[in-house]
Amino acid sequence: MLPVGKDIKICLSDYDKIWSKFCFLDESGSLCDGKNPFFTIGIIKCSQPYYLYSKLQYQRTKEGFYDEMKFNKISYKNITFLKFALDAFFDTRSINFYSYTVDKAGAYFKSKFNNDQWLAYEEISIRLLLDGVLGGDLSNTTNEIIILIADHVTTPKNVRYEVSVKTKINKQRSRLAIAGVCKFDSKGNDLLQVVDLIIGAINYDLKLCFGLVTGDKNKIAFVKHFKKRLGIAGFIDGFRDRKFNVFVDKDVKQRLLI
Repeated sequence: MLPVGKDIKICLSDYDKIWSKFCFLDESGSLCDGKNPFFTIGIIKCSQPYYLYSKLQYQRTKEGFYDEMKFNKISYKNITFLKFALDAFFDTRSINFYSYTVDKAGAYFKSKFNNDQWLAYEEISIRLLLDGVLGGDLSNTTNEIIILIADHVTTPKNVRYEVSVKTKINKQRSRLAIAGVCKFDSKGNDLLQVVDLIIGAINYDLKLCFGLVTGDKNKIAFVKHFKKRLGIAGFIDGFRDRKFNVFVDKDVKQRLLI
């Protein structure tokens, strides 16, 4: 039996009352890269990945474009297709994006994780899933079960990211909130690649804001296109609407006071 609210319970046979969602997770700004101060984890959440995936596959075949979509590889040769991929996300219904950005030099990161990059990767993922994807503590969507697909990251043998994330979230919610977690190489998954484009653009905009990069014209053009679609000037204050939930930790903004 699956609890729904306080009094109602449903069985697995009540499949039409259970929301099953796919989540695609990627990260930008390596935790062990001292030159990149910002670390962002992003997640695309949807019930039917087919709709976005089929748009991208059709356009890939039409244009003969088979390269991996990555923000750090934006150039004049591929920017048109990458803008199409971003627009395809905007134009797809019933799909959402969530992200969490921290400053690795900030007080929160240092006090919370003590420079343990694997603990940070796991805990930030869990926080984004609990507070964003699953709707926070006050969420009534207790009939929602997600399947998490994360980009492959090589970890030490003692790090069991997939096991820990599933176990901790289900325990926190006292129910089956995550059916499973599995890592895939993003080279073979277009939705993970779209996550990379979005979180890469967020990180790049923040770095531009603080003068940490001089600015590649093609990357700037992509970031401007993204911000225009959202109708915002920048990501320093985060952003939230019905489709996007972009959270930027307050320590990032503290850099403006330095």
